[in-house]
Amino acid sequence: MARSEFLRPWRPSPLRRRSDVAEAWLVLVTAALIALGAPAAGLAAAQAVDAGTTQERQGRHTISAVLTQNPPPRIGVDVSGGVGTRVHATVRWTAADGSAKTGVTTVSPGLRAGDRTTVWLDRHGALVRNPVSPRQTTGESIAVGTVAGTSAGLLLLGAQRTGRALLNRHRYAQWEREWAAEDPRWGQQAA
Repeated sequence: MARSEFLRPWRPSPLRRRSDVAEAWLVLVTAALIALGAPAAGLAAAQAVDAGTTQERQGRHTISAVLTQNPPPRIGVDVSGGVGTRVHATVRWTAADGSAKTGVTTVSPGLRAGDRTTVWLDRHGALVRNPVSPRQTTGESIAVGTVAGTSAGLLLLGAQRTGRALLNRHRYAQWEREWAAEDPRWGQQAA
């Protein structure tokens, strides 16, 4: 866009309408909000995810537990210890007050009854799932931040498009009024 095109709505002209100036301001404000607001929304969402997982991790601790029964076999699944190869099994551990507790958690499929494993407990001593790893937290933060920033930008762009449509509707109505006022004079000249 040439510089003269960009500055046209602000330059004095007998053809300039107030709606043209309003549209120019709408575009300028929308561009500024997208440039500043969308990244800010993405960053805030990413930080919220990161803070949530950090808080979740602070309330948990590990303890050693013993499998009370063999975990069910995973048919057709790679048991090499890769991602997604954990199975559910019942474990027993000793609570801080010395009492024996049991619960179901995920363990590696190669373990058998009597083997030791590490489980995660919350502040109250209840069995919980393993917390998200720092690498997974980073991935989630990036994904959520990207979606939030993009959504904010699209929302602002949609609002700008709606504003432009309303201004065009106003222009068309104004044009119809002006044409109706001029129409009788045009009809007299033709006769």
